[in-house]
Amino acid sequence: MRRALLQGVAGLLAGLMACGAQAAEFRITLLAPADDPRLERNRVERAYLGHPTGPAADGVRLALAESEFELQAAGHRLLLDEATAASPEAARAAAQRAVQGGAALLLVDLPAAWIPALADAVQVPVINLGAAADTLREADCRANLFHTLPSERMRADALAQTLVERRWRKVLLLAGSTAPDAARVAVAEAALKRYGLELVAKKPFKLSADPRERNLANPQLLTGGANYDVVWVVDADGEFARALPYRTALPRPVVGDAGLVALAWHAQFERFGAPQVARRFQRANGRAMSAHDWAAWMGGKAAVAAVLAGDGRAPAALGALRVDGSKGVPLAFRPWDGQLRQTLLLTDGQGVLASAPVDGVLHPKNVLDTLGADEAERRCRAPR
Repeated sequence: MRRALLQGVAGLLAGLMACGAQAAEFRITLLAPADDPRLERNRVERAYLGHPTGPAADGVRLALAESEFELQAAGHRLLLDEATAASPEAARAAAQRAVQGGAALLLVDLPAAWIPALADAVQVPVINLGAAADTLREADCRANLFHTLPSERMRADALAQTLVERRWRKVLLLAGSTAPDAARVAVAEAALKRYGLELVAKKPFKLSADPRERNLANPQLLTGGANYDVVWVVDADGEFARALPYRTALPRPVVGDAGLVALAWHAQFERFGAPQVARRFQRANGRAMSAHDWAAWMGGKAAVAAVLAGDGRAPAALGALRVDGSKGVPLAFRPWDGQLRQTLLLTDGQGVLASAPVDGVLHPKNVLDTLGADEAERRCRAPR
């Protein structure tokens, strides 16, 4: 009996020594814009739906804090470095310095136009936390580039599925006049076509101090003269959209960037452990957890999962991971464009009213691939 006990203790000690031999310290770096205009005080106070309300670092730090015990049990340390950049060139140089300093993975919350050159400049995985542009998943994709924030197309598909489910088939589309709006309008129109919805009219709007253009921001005039079931507003800035509900010519619901909005996360989501995540974030940061915070949190969780699944010398490949995002199903990165598959939440800002994919939508492999570009229609040519 004593001999067996001694053998067991010796085996345990050998196992612990083996773990110690494989223990490793990993570094990840978070890159964010210097003086981020999205986080200007007046914008944060307005709390536009779908816009960030705080730095991405808050979500990443929460993910690392939650995983500290698991990392210690595996004999690993995961250290977070933070850097800012004021230009694409500065961001690329900062990324190179981070990798030279030992970063095994980069998290970036940068403008979409800055990211492809940055990803080209390094050999480590780059996780995009804050840019929803579909070009990053299509023509500007990279083999080492991954995305935790849902793409614009995913959000548009989630809304279109919801309109079909509710039989709001006739859509009046109000389109913003900025360059980001033009790309997002095209995505919305593609989603309407994909799900067989009828575009009854498309009307441009414009917020302007010029009295000659005031009619371009008048909800009554913009929504008059047409018969529709729902108004879909595309407004990247958010100022026009926030004042649109309850001001349309017909008493109809508003969706898109106001009214009913498709997001990665809302702090009032009440299933799958989400309330506990939201409370931990609230306690740590003194504010509600937004969709961008969730994407940053998932970036941190993906980094942790890669370290834990690795061989002790390098993190595992992100494409092989399954990560829990408190949405009810394991989440994984799509092999054809690096986008994280995920459920989207439909919210009016007060609570979660529905989710997508909606019940009844089918897919031969994974119903989450009904949101965004499916494998058969991939436009990303980077080898993975």
